[in-house]
Amino acid sequence: MPHHRTPYHNRERRDYCGSSGEPPQQHHEADVAEKSLSTSEHLKKHQRKPTGKKPHHCSDCGKRFTSSADLKRHLRIHTGEKPNSCDQCGKSFSVTSSLKAHQKTHTGEKSYSCDQCGKSFVTSSSLIIHQRIHTGEKPYNCDQCGKSFNVPSSLKTHQRTHTGDRPYRCDQCGKSFTSSSQLTIHERTHTGEKPYSCSQCGKRFTHSSNLMVHLRTHTGEKPYSYLKIHQRIHTGEKPYSCDQCEKSFNAPSSLKTHQRIHTGKKSYSCSDCGKTFSKLFTLQSHQRIHTGEKPHSCDQCGKSFTTSSHLTIHQRTHTGEKPYSCSDCGKTFSKLYTLQSHQRIHTGEKPHSCDQCGKSFTTRPYPTSNMVGFG
Repeated sequence: MPHHRTPYHNRERRDYCGSSGEPPQQHHEADVAEKSLSTSEHLKKHQRKPTGKKPHHCSDCGKRFTSSADLKRHLRIHTGEKPNSCDQCGKSFSVTSSLKAHQKTHTGEKSYSCDQCGKSFVTSSSLIIHQRIHTGEKPYNCDQCGKSFNVPSSLKTHQRTHTGDRPYRCDQCGKSFTSSSQLTIHERTHTGEKPYSCSQCGKRFTHSSNLMVHLRTHTGEKPYSYLKIHQRIHTGEKPYSCDQCEKSFNAPSSLKTHQRIHTGKKSYSCSDCGKTFSKLFTLQSHQRIHTGEKPHSCDQCGKSFTTSSHLTIHQRTHTGEKPYSCSDCGKTFSKLYTLQSHQRIHTGEKPHSCDQCGKSFTTRPYPTSNMVGFG
C-alpha cells in the first residue's frame, strides 16, 4: 500500500491544533502577530526586535540599524540627499516625516497643544521639548562636567566645547562652528540676509532671538527672567563668578563677555575693515561707521545715534535725569563715566599719564598747554 504524504498545509494545521482540534492557548498571540506581518521584510524586522540585532551598518560612521530602510534614510546625512520636496516653496528634506512637519508651516496647522500654557506646536516632539520649560526637566547630562540639557542636540553641541570639535566650516572665510545653526547665523554676516522681520515696523533681523527682543519695544513685555537679573542691581547679588580672576556678575551673559578678556577671543570681525570684537552688538555698532546708519532717533529733537545707549544718554539732556550719584558727596551725573571720573577727586586716582613727561590726570586729556612743544 503506497504511503501518502500529508499535504504541508494540513501538517501545519495539525501541528498548530491539538488532538481536540482546538488551538492551544499559548499560541494565540503569535498567531495574531504573524497575521500583522504581511511582508517578509516586516517579519524580519519584527523578529530582530527581541534580540536587538542590528545587521545593517553605515560604512561612513559605523552606526548600526535594524533594517535596510533605516540605514538608507541615515545615509542621506552623509550624502546630503533630500528627495522629499515641498510643492509650496521647494524646500527639500531627507525624510517624509520632516516634509510633513514642514508643510504645516504653510497651512498653519498646529495639532499639539500644551495643557499648561496653551501654546501649540506642529509636531509632538516639539511639544514634549516645550513642556520641559514647565517641568524643568533636563534629562541629557554631560559626562564631562555634569551640565544638563533638555534636548540631545544641545548636549551634543555642548560636548564639543570639551573636545574642541568644530565640524561646521564657513566656505567664505574658513571659520568653524560647533553647530550648524551657528554656521547659518554666521553666514548671514557675508550674505547680509535678515530673514526675520517685525510685523509692526518692518525692521529685519539676522536671528530670531533678536526679533523677539525687538518685539518687546512694541508690546512693552518685560520677561520675568529680566526682572530677576534687574533685582540683583538692588540686592547686589552676583552669583556668576569668573574662575580666572574671581570677578562676579549678576547675569551669565555678562560673565561670558568678561571671560573673553582672559582668552583674548574676539569672535566677531568686520567684513569692511577686518577689525575684530568680543561682542556681537559692538561689531554691529562699529559697522554703522561704514554704513553711516543711525537707527536710534530722539523723539524730542530728531537727533539720531548709532546705538540705543547713546540715545538714552542724550535724552537726559531733555529730561534732566541724573541717575548716577556719588556716594561720597551726593553729586549726581547723567553719565556713568562722568561719575567715575568725578570719584577720582575723592580717591586721588590719576590713571591717565602723559607718555612724554609722565604727568598724570584723572581723565584722559585732550592736547593742552602742558603738551605744547612735545612731538
